[in-house]
Amino acid sequence: MVNRLKYGNTNTFLIRGTSGSLLVDTDYAGTLPLFYKELKKNAVKLSDITYVLATHYHPDHMGLVSELMQLGVKLVLLDTQVEYVHFSDEIFRRDERTEYMPIKEKEAVFVKWEESRSFLHSIGIEGEILSTPSHSNDSVSLILDNGTCFVGDLEPINYLDAYEENIKLKEDWELIMSYNPNIIFYAHANEKTLI
Repeated sequence: MVNRLKYGNTNTFLIRGTSGSLLVDTDYAGTLPLFYKELKKNAVKLSDITYVLATHYHPDHMGLVSELMQLGVKLVLLDTQVEYVHFSDEIFRRDERTEYMPIKEKEAVFVKWEESRSFLHSIGIEGEILSTPSHSNDSVSLILDNGTCFVGDLEPINYLDAYEENIKLKEDWELIMSYNPNIIFYAHANEKTLI
């Protein structure tokens, strides 16, 4: 089961497994009250969220991660994301309206690429986390075995022809399409049904 949680500029998604759940992305720091309202609107409790995965560490995708960690949600950190965890710290530090605590990455659950399927299986979600670095080096996508795919800020597939020279983007979409997705969920666009 997937809940779309929209409480700012970024689509976030709660994927429920049989023995845990995974929140894909958060919005900006300072949006926790709006997040709580969105949870209530969708009949979701904070205790329903086991893990959080940021598709990448830009401010509009990971802003609530440290606050959620303080509240008991565990951060899933892929090995290629580790060096980017603090990418947005300075951006938040300059914003006087926002109180932000940097992520304590040592408290995260570290997952290697080759272990992503078994990690997801451990919480009753069948799928895989893929490295899709065309947007940023730390960008990841999640594709479930039922064909549902979450790609964060990856440029939409229908724009692919406009990026003739972007080999990384084409490679990312070739990888995703090799899993035969039937619906793509984007962080800042409407979903695209492929079948």
